[in-house]
Amino acid sequence: MDEVRVTRRMIDGAPVAHVVIDRREKLNALDSDLTTRLTTVLNELSDDREIRAVVLEGAGGKAWVGGADINEMAGLDVGNATAFIENLHHAMVAVRDFPVPVIASLDGYCLGAGMELAAACDMRLASTKAHFGMPETQVGLVSVIEASLLPGLMGRGRAARLVLTGEVINALRAYEWGFVEELVEPDRLAAAVDAVLGNLCRAGPNAVRAQKRLLREWETLTPDDGALAGVPYFERGYETGEPQEMLARFAKRPKS
Repeated sequence: MDEVRVTRRMIDGAPVAHVVIDRREKLNALDSDLTTRLTTVLNELSDDREIRAVVLEGAGGKAWVGGADINEMAGLDVGNATAFIENLHHAMVAVRDFPVPVIASLDGYCLGAGMELAAACDMRLASTKAHFGMPETQVGLVSVIEASLLPGLMGRGRAARLVLTGEVINALRAYEWGFVEELVEPDRLAAAVDAVLGNLCRAGPNAVRAQKRLLREWETLTPDDGALAGVPYFERGYETGEPQEMLARFAKRPKS
């Protein structure tokens, strides 16, 4: 069975992709082979100029991604630990650099590398039965790579509490802390994701791709520099003709 599956479907006439991590017998834990496969799938999918969004899911219902593979990590040493963690980082960079929005549809356990992978996504929607944590210190490790995104998402103190204590929090607390943008009952998760997909697919495709690139730039810029960095994006938008067409259509809408 392929541990990373891709399916495509149409939302409002536009194609979206679902990427499903399926190693359910191991709570979708990321070993080196699965991580490499995920990176390859994302990189190949990124070449699709028609795709409007990606939904990243975990199979089985018990976990989204339960973390990095414990058995493989137990066998690491000084000689191969760097390669293992850099491989995980490459998968998360593939998400962060993906040309269109990546939505994490979170159900079940999202721990360690799983929480970092979720942090790499552009949006996080979760079911009420999701749980989140960074348990590395509890097994003698340090939270690294995309754990660096956590302070920006939930604040330094809350991120520090997770990475220092290793405690696991429920979905409501993750929502209250700002890690999750929307929290719904499990049977409403797919509909909530589809609502976001609908908005994305109705938006200008060139604008969304440009906005994703600008969001990535903002990560390394001060607010003043970030404000100026967006000006060329605004100008280049008019080169595509997309604003002219969509603004004219908007102006012609019936007035209520």
